[in-house]
Amino acid sequence: MLELRNVSKVVGGVTHIRDVSLTLEHGSLNVLLGPTLSGKTSLMRLMAGLDAPTTGSVWFDGKDVTDKPVQQRSVAMVYQQFINYPAMTVYENIASPLRVAGVDKARIDGEVRKAADLLKLTPYLDRTPLNLSGGQQQRTALARAIVKNASLVLLDEPLANLDYKLREELREELPKIFAESGTIFVYATTEPHEALLLGGNTATLSEGRVTQFGPTVEVFRRPVDIVTAKTFADPPLNTIVLRKSGGNFRLDGGVDLPVPADLAGIADASYTIGFQPHHLSLERPNAAAVPVRAKVLITEITGSESFVHLHFADARWVMLAQGIREFAPDEEVEVFIDPRHLMVFDEQGRSMAATRKMAA
Repeated sequence: MLELRNVSKVVGGVTHIRDVSLTLEHGSLNVLLGPTLSGKTSLMRLMAGLDAPTTGSVWFDGKDVTDKPVQQRSVAMVYQQFINYPAMTVYENIASPLRVAGVDKARIDGEVRKAADLLKLTPYLDRTPLNLSGGQQQRTALARAIVKNASLVLLDEPLANLDYKLREELREELPKIFAESGTIFVYATTEPHEALLLGGNTATLSEGRVTQFGPTVEVFRRPVDIVTAKTFADPPLNTIVLRKSGGNFRLDGGVDLPVPADLAGIADASYTIGFQPHHLSLERPNAAAVPVRAKVLITEITGSESFVHLHFADARWVMLAQGIREFAPDEEVEVFIDPRHLMVFDEQGRSMAATRKMAA
């Protein structure tokens, strides 16, 4: 078990990590999700022992390892920018941690070929890294981490340079590999959909602070605050400030959004309402959906989906629509908000659902 206890990291007067406490179990998959410069790499370096925390401590299986350097820890780390030994073949690169550990030749050969097969590297085992594509070099670095059989494996956006098909295969296979070995698996990404595909647990990061940690789907569906909700939204979370009056939130134009049933008793006040782009639609999804008229700003067509940017009152929204949808700029369209999926945040940005749950 890896524990971070009130860990902070300050460099040159700038706080990179703010009072983070996390507990990661053996055999678990843990995703660090956050935008660039949110603190993901800094947190991984503290986990690995590459950096020491300014305050707080790091524990592994009940022992304080805060001052133990990375060389004395059972850690493997793979970065987005791959690192290989240029003078060694792919085979020798993958085998290197096993040779250092004194593993016998037959087992080394078996482990190397197993990892190479998984990562589609078998045809390239006799090549040196400079004779590989970028994606092949990254796969070599991943294979080396796999065979090391470390207690802690840290992957810092490791699939960013791979083609789509291989990324999808590895997202499915990697968690199985490390779970079977009892490894603690930590995977950093900027992409919410990647966190959802990987599953496991997710820690959302913002400005060096972990805003929430728990089962990935739970964090996505029930964010404790608006910062977490925005971190776990791509395209961006749609928001609007509304006032609650009785059983409704009042929209411009005399339109009412019903307050979710579990929040019926909250006080009449101003709240920030949030909902995901796929919960805004051109077709009515159910009888409870509320229609509003919004102005189209621009439409991004990806082929199978269209992202329609809209202006409503003082808010800018994005709607995720299936298929090709073509609209002219400034065209007015009717869209539907599904009130079943509303997130409600108070003036401090705290989720009203989470606040009421804690109070209960």
